[in-house]
Amino acid sequence: MPEITMIARGQARPGFTFFYQGGAPPCRPCPYRNACLTLEPGHRYQVQSVRPVAHPCALQEVEASVVDVAPAPRALLVEAGAAIEGSTVESGRFECARLDCPNWDACAGPSLSAKSKFRILRVDPAKATCLIGRNLKRVEAV
Repeated sequence: MPEITMIARGQARPGFTFFYQGGAPPCRPCPYRNACLTLEPGHRYQVQSVRPVAHPCALQEVEASVVDVAPAPRALLVEAGAAIEGSTVESGRFECARLDCPNWDACAGPSLSAKSKFRILRVDPAKATCLIGRNLKRVEAV
């Protein structure tokens, strides 16, 4: 089911995907914050449709279009024992300094929040590579 939010007019097109990071200090006095700050921080969303309404945005210093968005699947690494299709897991950024790891972006990357809940859509049956020895599985989650 789509949710409503606002994004910069230049990004407001069906299919555009973004990570929602939450509100920022310029958002506090904004009269549109209740329409804009409706998503789950740390989650990925895809624009489904663009509405013919735009408002000024103090954060981005451009007009923001009202859009319908839906959660978009993203790759995550979770502990192997928790990797069950259909289950909800609390996952976040693992502490890891191995930037050379092929899974670093899905495991410890900056697009991940400290902790968020995700629903697992699909589990890769193979064990995920972890250069520091964790027993992880790659999953697709929303």
